[in-house]
Amino acid sequence: MLKILKYSFYDLMRSRWSYVYFAFYLMLGIVLLFLNNDLSKAVITLMNVIIVLVPLIGTIFGVMYYYNSKEFTELLLAQPLKRSSIFLGQYLGVALSLSMSLILGLGIPFVFYGLFESSAIWDFSLLLITGTFLTLIFTALAFNIALSNENKIKGFGYAILLWLFLAVIYDGLFLMTLILFEDYPLDKLSLVGTMLNPIDLSRTLILLKLDISALLGYTGAVFKQFFGTNFGLIVSTIMLTAWVIFPVLRIIFKSKKKDF
Repeated sequence: MLKILKYSFYDLMRSRWSYVYFAFYLMLGIVLLFLNNDLSKAVITLMNVIIVLVPLIGTIFGVMYYYNSKEFTELLLAQPLKRSSIFLGQYLGVALSLSMSLILGLGIPFVFYGLFESSAIWDFSLLLITGTFLTLIFTALAFNIALSNENKIKGFGYAILLWLFLAVIYDGLFLMTLILFEDYPLDKLSLVGTMLNPIDLSRTLILLKLDISALLGYTGAVFKQFFGTNFGLIVSTIMLTAWVIFPVLRIIFKSKKKDF
């Protein structure tokens, strides 16, 4: 698996899209720091970008890499290698390369701006950790979609639809539910609803750490009230880890059962 991971990682590192992804975050960090003298304000602005953009890029890259390397994958399947090792190696190669582009792209300008001497270092670190979690989650979901659909157009369509649902439609439906049933106690429902969406969960995790009451919203405020700030951070991290583990386990299961 390590050899496949290494090959996939270096293959993506040589891709121009990885450099474009890295350059985008590098320029974003430079522009935000140029416009904001306060690192904390720059972190809040970055949160809104990362929460939406990282899942989209992870989903597209995951599906695109699977379909583009399909012939090479079939060649590997003819070798005495475990199926789980092949697909896990490819998945980790994609996820780690995207995560590295994100961390280096945002980290370099912030480090030069004096991040290590600022109190915002922990908030920024949590932002990068959350971005890495989202990359791992949505790349795994993309591989699951690609493994389940031989048709490339269907695979891309379902992947974009998944991102659109979790990033936009889910919040709208959830808000409508809260409005329609506002006469009922909805605290536990809002907690469950937040945990069922990794994007909402990531947003809540960052806002709990930043402790911005005005931006928490109803679900975030309930989350903070129910769990508290520190315990809420732990619960959020555990749930994000579960969001990584279960799709990865399905990749292993699906790859063993799939007829290539």
